[in-house]
Amino acid sequence: MTSPAVSITVADAVWEQIKSSRSASDDHLSMIVCSSLPRSSLHFLFGRNLERATRIVDQGGVRKVSAAPSGRSFFLVVGESKRKEEYICFPEHHCTCYSFFYDVVNRGEHLCCKHQIAARLAEAVGEVVEVEVSDEQLATMLSKL
Repeated sequence: MTSPAVSITVADAVWEQIKSSRSASDDHLSMIVCSSLPRSSLHFLFGRNLERATRIVDQGGVRKVSAAPSGRSFFLVVGESKRKEEYICFPEHHCTCYSFFYDVVNRGEHLCCKHQIAARLAEAVGEVVEVEVSDEQLATMLSKL
């Protein structure tokens, strides 16, 4: 079994490839086999969470909130439930959704939640809606966590 650290390193490399080309190819998104050796891909690493994340991105459900003048930022990612809740997301570290705490932190079954994947994917392919706020507004938003 591949260690989480190796999986995260592989995922980071794939995210960088996507970001540099500003598009996600089928090779990035699906399990591929080349020369009889499996190559890691986002689908192999994230499974159904990747499918859910792509739906969120396709529906325009990712906003990046950036503060001026500090440049600090986080993402607001819409959930898939009927309530369309927005989760505060730091793609490489944290999400306020239940799945992050239950599946990622508590049980360790996933590397990250679908909202973290959606934020990274949307930013990598340029499908994120940019929102600028003041540093004070950002602090107020984060204080409600």
